[in-house]
Order: sequence, then C-alpha cells, then structure tokens
Amino acid sequence: MLEAPKVTWVFDVISPFSYLAFPRLTELPPHVELEYKPVLLAALLTHFGQLGPAEIPPKRRFTYRFALWRARRLGLPMRFPPAHPFNPLAALRLVIAAGCDRRATGAVLDAIFRDGRDASQPEVIADVARALGVADPQTVLADPAIKQRLRDNTEWARERGVFGVPTLVVDDEFFWGHDAVDMALDYLKSPQSFADPAMQAADTLPVGVTRNR
Repeated sequence: MLEAPKVTWVFDVISPFSYLAFPRLTELPPHVELEYKPVLLAALLTHFGQLGPAEIPPKRRFTYRFALWRARRLGLPMRFPPAHPFNPLAALRLVIAAGCDRRATGAVLDAIFRDGRDASQPEVIADVARALGVADPQTVLADPAIKQRLRDNTEWARERGVFGVPTLVVDDEFFWGHDAVDMALDYLKSPQSFADPAMQAADTLPVGVTRNR
C-alpha cells in the first residue's frame, strides 16, 4: 500500500496571509497527512536577507489593503490587530502548547485577524489559552521544550529553503502564499505535470545580472 502523501503547512500567525490560506487547507485530498508547523518568520527573513512587507512603507500599505480586499472576496471576516507587525512569540508557542493542530491554529489566527486582538498582550493569550484548555499559559509558554520546538520548526524550514509564509511543503516542492494553494492542489493531483520541459527549464534559468548590495 502506498503511503499517504505528507504535506507540511509552514506558517507564522503574524501573517494575514496565513489567516487567508488557513480555511483552504480543508480542500487538501482526504488521504493527505497534514502537519501544522508554526515558525518565526522574522528568523527566516533574517537568514535570507529579506525585508518583510511591513518594513517597506509603500509595500506595507498595499499589503494590508490587499489582504483586506482578498478577505472580502473570499467572504472571510477580517480585522487587523491594533498594531502590526507585533511580537508573535507567545501566540506561536500557544499553538504548539495546545497541540499544534487545526483547532489551535484556527483559534489563534481568528483571535488576531478575525477579532482584531493584540496577541502580544498576556491577557489576550490567556483568553485564547483558556478557550483551548491550556491551563496556566504563563508557565506553559515559558517551558523550554515549547520554546525549543518553535526554534526547531524554524530551523527545519530554514534548512529546506522555505523563505516565506504561509508555505505548503509537498515532497521537495514549496507552494508559497495563500494564492499558491491551487498550485499545490494541482501538484498533489498530478505531480508529473510539473516535470514538463518548461517547468524543468525554469529550474535552471540562467541569471542574467545581479544587483549590487
């Protein structure tokens, strides 16, 4: 019997696009084994020498407006937290402490981008933790094992070349962004269609010029 394909969803709750992509994970084939892997986006950006969208003022404005527009098109309620970016560490650790599953991930993302709550505030984390059945979140989220799990997740993503969130990892392929879910679904349905000459040529397309930094 063939093993069920494993799909890893790499995300950071700081990303509004993680919120937008999350509902579409239910469209993955039922035989797929889905793993939720929260990571610290800031560490990935630092590793690859990238600025986040919110660190480029004109891009920041567009990104937030685009996310709101997409949410409206998708029929998703969306409200940004009081400030963005924010420190996501406690929220990421809560996802892990609460089981790192669909329920935990959805509860945290909803609190931030549906309800517009500030996940950097202890009282907000305490409320969401209570709803998820996590007692004494202050102690739980300070657990070295929880902190290490987040570091390990981030290192796992970095080692594989994951450069942004959300990203669906299928085999050795990355599908980055909420708008790449359809591409991932097509790949799961017909991976051989991604091995045609045009796709192969894209893998080895020469660099014509490099930018001075």
